[in-house]
Amino acid sequence: MSKTIIDISPLISKSIAVFPGDTPFQAEFLMDMNHGDNLTLSKITTTVHLGAHTDAPCHYSKNGVSIEKRDLSIYLGPAQVIEVQGQKNARIEMKDIEKISIKANRILFKTKTFPNPNLWNNDFMAISAEVINFLASKKVILIGIDTPSIDLANDKKLEAHNAVFKNDMAILEGIVLEHVTPGEYELIALPLNIQGADATPVRAVLIKGNS
Repeated sequence: MSKTIIDISPLISKSIAVFPGDTPFQAEFLMDMNHGDNLTLSKITTTVHLGAHTDAPCHYSKNGVSIEKRDLSIYLGPAQVIEVQGQKNARIEMKDIEKISIKANRILFKTKTFPNPNLWNNDFMAISAEVINFLASKKVILIGIDTPSIDLANDKKLEAHNAVFKNDMAILEGIVLEHVTPGEYELIALPLNIQGADATPVRAVLIKGNS
């Protein structure tokens, strides 16, 4: 069987949306071969919660570690894409997944409620603490979603993030699953090794089949 690599990361550009008030992506060319320089050299300014990204526990808990202290094996291995009926400004509840068998220890939710990574909408879907606790009981170690956050845009209590911290799980947000069929895959979404960071962008991909 051939191996298929499916990119689930949005394109990062100056057009990509970030949480209102967060730092947008900007690139600046310090040297440019098109302008006569001997090489091209650029720098970027951005939030670390950009596009497909993983939160570090220190983002949502004073007792949480930063991203470079996380075990890389969490972000690499069997994953299951689960599609739910997308509802605006709502959380995924147990009724949405009660008929679904959990077959992997990394679960990625396809909600289709943040359809354009370049256009911010505040009413995307999130995940309930009850669902996170249930998935933890099934030995799930990572939860992903195709929206900017596992919590609602205006939620200050962060019930989903707190449930993730309590269960020592990991978070993958901002992935693109519109072109992905629900089912089982291998996930690669390795965080950058940034000292003290509360999050990092990742190049998240799913692998289907064997090489």
